[in-house]
Amino acid sequence: MKRFPAKKKVSKKPLKTKAKKAKSVSFSKITLFAFGVLFVLFVFGTVYHFRNGLLYYFGFRSHHGATELTEEERKIQDIRIFEVLSRHDTKVVGFDVSEYQSAVAWDKIDKIEDDFPLSFVFIRATAGNNRPDSRFEENWKAAKEHYFIRGAYHYYRPNENSLEQAENFIRTVRLQKGDLPPVLDIEKLPKNQSIDSLKIGLRRWLNRVEKHYKVKPIIYSGESYYTDFLKKEFKGYPFWIANYNFFVDNIKKDWLFWQFTEKAQVPGIKGLVDVNIFNGNKEDLKALCVGK
Repeated sequence: MKRFPAKKKVSKKPLKTKAKKAKSVSFSKITLFAFGVLFVLFVFGTVYHFRNGLLYYFGFRSHHGATELTEEERKIQDIRIFEVLSRHDTKVVGFDVSEYQSAVAWDKIDKIEDDFPLSFVFIRATAGNNRPDSRFEENWKAAKEHYFIRGAYHYYRPNENSLEQAENFIRTVRLQKGDLPPVLDIEKLPKNQSIDSLKIGLRRWLNRVEKHYKVKPIIYSGESYYTDFLKKEFKGYPFWIANYNFFVDNIKKDWLFWQFTEKAQVPGIKGLVDVNIFNGNKEDLKALCVGK
């Protein structure tokens, strides 16, 4: 009689085990999704928190004539400003103004954060090839009367003739002994010309202004603009760099001035104010001035 092998018993897994596995997989997916959402929120929150610095890093101003912050934003900015100034207590602190600040009560300007004296000021004189700042004359005169070391700057418009812009500045600004060198403020990229053409225009402005005032101008720009377009091409010029990022704590060696915030409060000035640190002491700053 032919024998057939005995059938193997097939072990059936309990339904409970399968259910547990299904629940486990489902839980893992939910957990992964939750972590993904949290990560996205974290990235978004970080970008939002540092939005002003990041915007400037990529070549954009974060405000034009903004006048106030929320109470929470004000607290954050005040803490940041105090911390930076405390780290640079051997340096000289100053600010800059233009018509955006409206009328300035110069007799009320003394210190920032109650502890740090303000010693110098940069004042916007001109913009483009025909535009004088509407408050330059009064600010220029008042700064001298209130014993601030003063400097004048020109806001450069890439798509306008560079020599005409230089003449606009020269017509407007009369430097005296003890004033800071002229400043070329370049922040924007050209719309209708190449970067090489822009650099030629900048050099023409710098050469014309240096020839007139007999002093090498200072170049102002954001850090990324400086690194990408100006650092090598204009080596030898002193630089005033704007960087508002919270993770930048100290002035760099190759920055003559550092504009570390555009959101300070200064007694006597309405709205938000740019604050700058000079990379040296008071005597170094005086030595930089015209006629020294």
